[in-house]
Amino acid sequence: MLYPSIDSLMQKLDSKYTLVTVAAKRARQLQVNDNCEITKPVSYKFVGKALEEINAEVLHYTTSTKDSNDSEELGE
Repeated sequence: MLYPSIDSLMQKLDSKYTLVTVAAKRARQLQVNDNCEITKPVSYKFVGKALEEINAEVLHYTTSTKDSNDSEELGE
């Protein structure tokens, strides 16, 4: 079984697109700086760690609209 489950993650975010985008951006940040906010993550991969941070609600994001392009910024 996968941890965290997609059902628990979808309760935290509004769409699967947002989930993938936020997790991918955070995983890239973790590749550069391995500063995981969870003390003992279950996953050893960066994407898994990012999903665990989203599930634990340690990772927050904001959306902003610029012209017709949507961009998201990650904050810890």
